[in-house]
Amino acid sequence: MNTQTEVTIQPLWMIRRGNGPSLAPRVLEVLVKVHEHGSLSGACQALRISYRHAWDLVRNGEALFGQPLMLMERGKGSTLTALGEKLVWADRRIAARLSPVLDSLASELGAEIAKVLASPPALLRIHASHGFAVHALHNLLAAANVPTELRYCGSQEAVASLHSGGCDVAGFHVPLGEFEPAAIAHYGQWLTPGAQKIISFATRRQGLMVAAHNPKKIYTLQDLTRPGVRFINRQAGSGTRYLLDLLLHKEGIEASQIKGYEQCELTHAAVAAYVASDMADAGYGVETPARQFKLDFVPSQTERYFLLCNEAAIESDTVQSMLTILRGHAFKAAVDLLPGYQINDSGNVLELGEAFETLREKPRRAARR
Repeated sequence: MNTQTEVTIQPLWMIRRGNGPSLAPRVLEVLVKVHEHGSLSGACQALRISYRHAWDLVRNGEALFGQPLMLMERGKGSTLTALGEKLVWADRRIAARLSPVLDSLASELGAEIAKVLASPPALLRIHASHGFAVHALHNLLAAANVPTELRYCGSQEAVASLHSGGCDVAGFHVPLGEFEPAAIAHYGQWLTPGAQKIISFATRRQGLMVAAHNPKKIYTLQDLTRPGVRFINRQAGSGTRYLLDLLLHKEGIEASQIKGYEQCELTHAAVAAYVASDMADAGYGVETPARQFKLDFVPSQTERYFLLCNEAAIESDTVQSMLTILRGHAFKAAVDLLPGYQINDSGNVLELGEAFETLREKPRRAARR
């Protein structure tokens, strides 16, 4: 029997004009599905509502705004007007910005409620840099009835939390190649060879997210310094922000040369939504949300995403359950659906020195006779 306490929090936003009635949330649901399926009939099937009811909802929305939200042409399906597209964009941007925060809060609340119940189950506490593969793992842990508390935070904060006992598993990412030593040094004070284990997870591609068809011809970081190019960044402390700073330093580019460098979003999806809304011309992040928001993506760096765990916790039931999921077909199938992500010996447990060359113990020289 599943005794796990699960809390779900969904963002709900309202819009009204003057003192009139609010736009019914169901109208937004219909518009989002029309955008996804290209027809009102497809939206009705997805939402399991009648065609007449969906049409009435759209008409009520149009009455509120005094202009059309959707255009229909025989044989060509349905298309949203500029206003309809803007409402769908607003809904997606709200979800992109708030969903990871709300998911973390819901997980935390569920864990706190479970603590006051009789015989609460052992909890797997995961603090991790936001990533789509992590989200997939969280869903599979829930499906397997593994009680989990997931908190999204920056990579640096995650490994620091594990070091101080704030979590059982930390998720962080390290660029492949020339930047790996600098990244390991960046996390170094919280890494303890011999007392911690690395769990292989996945690789993913980072790069520039730009508008569809790349109208401003942004192909390199140097292009971000051109007049009129607007950038949206990730927050300080995130692994992606640190990677970008390494790349800028290599290219000899000062942060002050990039318009928007100090303007930040907390997730990759929020960055993509910002660019998709034409509030910025480029952002830096992983490929998955760029494809979801129909942006162009210019890859620049592949990185490995790892899970870090104390050696003493590896044999615990919760961590073993997680390893079973990581090694299973369902996780591989979920990651295969994420553009830019690839399985990388997922679930393989390594010593820190096996994963990172700079942490390998140097053989001691024989004492001189």
